[in-house]
Amino acid sequence: MTYVWLLKFGVNPDNQLVDIVDVPSGKSDLVCPYCGVKLVAKKGQVKEHHFAHTGQTCRSVTVKRDFPSLPLYDNFNIQLSGQALQLLKDLWKSCGENSWSIPYLSELKPLIKAKLLQKNPYLNPSGYEFTQLGKIPVGVLPLKEFNQVQEPLILKKLSDIERQVELAKVIKAMNQEERLIDLWLYKTQIRRILEHRLYYLEVKADSDTLHKIGVTKRTLEERMLEIKRDLRNHYKAVELRVLGTWKHRGNVELYFKHRYQPFNYRLGSLTEYYKFDLQASAVLNDLEQMHLKSLSELESDILAADVTLSPPLIERSCL
Repeated sequence: MTYVWLLKFGVNPDNQLVDIVDVPSGKSDLVCPYCGVKLVAKKGQVKEHHFAHTGQTCRSVTVKRDFPSLPLYDNFNIQLSGQALQLLKDLWKSCGENSWSIPYLSELKPLIKAKLLQKNPYLNPSGYEFTQLGKIPVGVLPLKEFNQVQEPLILKKLSDIERQVELAKVIKAMNQEERLIDLWLYKTQIRRILEHRLYYLEVKADSDTLHKIGVTKRTLEERMLEIKRDLRNHYKAVELRVLGTWKHRGNVELYFKHRYQPFNYRLGSLTEYYKFDLQASAVLNDLEQMHLKSLSELESDILAADVTLSPPLIERSCL
């Protein structure tokens, strides 16, 4: 399969990685970590935010391998075709949400192969059912179980990339430099989600009761001052109440948005607000069921190491 790379990191003049979310749209002083060509930030309303090269690059942006991005972080369709994704959604509505068995059809083969459906001989009648992974594209997997699925996938992919680096070193492969950059980018993304604290707020704004999800590396007090300032562009009276915070859970925010998208309540350009009404208690319970994040030794090492700095052995041949 051919993947189109959406580059989400650039390198600044201090040789540090910078995420696309931290720069404004347009030309930047950043360069591509793979080839050193200047980058422009593309932050439109339709396509996913990414960097594009301002000049010719010595590397194609379309390659026959996966980009080193975190599994199930900002894409929950598990590389399904539009037709397969729609079939999965239809199956959930017709069978999954009622816990009914799914009879075998030839159209199910891609979903079974992707481990989104599994056979359960104990169902009556026997048939197929949704796996935990299969519940993610339709947004019905609880947050606690989402972490249980995603975290092993993140660490497995890290192990795979490290193995590719070591193999490239042993055989002195031409792509050794590229593999090192892959590892650098991937560890930086892991560090980013571990650095961030997930927070959940109740918002009393005039006559409305809203809820807000978000992540921050700063103190929550600092973030709440910004939130109040933003909300006063839409409401006269604003009161905030912290319902919960979860350290090292920066991985959860985007899946929360995916899971609860039908309740999203946009306020102009503000997209992290929700109107749950009668469902508010169930949503809070979903969050509270998550275990406190206990860092593994490997995750602690990634947080302790300065993986945001470019590996000194990498020389960009296109500079």
